[in-house]
Amino acid sequence: MSTPSLLILPGDGIGPEVMVEVRKVIDWFRAKRGLELEVSEDIVGGAAYDVHGTPITEETMTRAHAADAVLLGAVGGPKYDDLDFAVKPERALLRLRKELDLFANLRPAQCFDALADFSSLKRKVVAGLDIMIVRELTSGVYFGEPRGIFEEGNERVGINTQRYTESEIERVARAAFDLAMKRDRKLCSMEKANVMESGVLWREVVQRIGDAEYPDVELSHMYADAGAMQLVRWPKQFDVIVTDNLFGDLLSDVAAMLTGSLGMLPSASLGAPRANGRPAAMYEPVHGSAPDITGQGKANPIACILSFAMALRYSYDKGEEAARLERAIEAVLADGLRTGDLLGPAGGTPVGTADMGDAIVAALEAGL
Repeated sequence: MSTPSLLILPGDGIGPEVMVEVRKVIDWFRAKRGLELEVSEDIVGGAAYDVHGTPITEETMTRAHAADAVLLGAVGGPKYDDLDFAVKPERALLRLRKELDLFANLRPAQCFDALADFSSLKRKVVAGLDIMIVRELTSGVYFGEPRGIFEEGNERVGINTQRYTESEIERVARAAFDLAMKRDRKLCSMEKANVMESGVLWREVVQRIGDAEYPDVELSHMYADAGAMQLVRWPKQFDVIVTDNLFGDLLSDVAAMLTGSLGMLPSASLGAPRANGRPAAMYEPVHGSAPDITGQGKANPIACILSFAMALRYSYDKGEEAARLERAIEAVLADGLRTGDLLGPAGGTPVGTADMGDAIVAALEAGL
């Protein structure tokens, strides 16, 4: 079997800065744990537009198709706000998701004990939190047709269409059920079946898959607006949540703040297994390009490093090494090291981007 491959796309803003710290972690795993990984790098987003006049080139897309996994930093920034919609940096992200058919977006919300007091919610609500939101990523209202802004009579109308096929719902439901089987065998499906026909179909299909294929998983259903309320009331009632593209976008951002900072949140977008048995995959931190702190050494690299941990687990079958990296991060936070986004009433030792990366590598070394 060929050596597993990783295509790194640092992107814009703080993306290149945090990716330097991921490279340190990768180098440590190669040198000390014998990790075999072929790593290459390319430009995407605004960085690609500046050079090529497009947010992603055909050559880069070809490389993404060939790689076992893509690790993306972040794209966009005020510099590109006035560009035509077709060439905005974010179009690269949407194209990667669509053409790689990355239909299942995994967004964990985990609260490290050292940060439980940093959340805006009470410690007892978030301490020990470990939930996973599975968001359908390639269909729904973001891709449905018709869409656009049209003239209707003497005014304009904006149209977006919520559209799901049974097969699109089935495959993301199976991904969520499979994940639930590896965790606490508990899955909550969220939609708006009370007012949307697509929600009615969603609920019917998820229930059918659960009854026929996953009888050992405790399946429940909840309206997405009620789910948002329950996430901030008592999030530990959930383990795995599966939902559509639009509601997943909203609910995962709600869950993000349970942990205290977007700088702590990774994500994985997975597709169907390829011929080599590995799924198409892209990993990225939840945070954006943060142009206000770009180049200042203030960015938190943990979300991007945790995204690499997810790659170890889901693309390279290195679950033990992923857990090793997560323990190292937990140890660093327990020691009180904090980038600016994590400095709050509880205090801590302020560190920059590079210092945080160095500390995580040192914790990996200490854990041997």
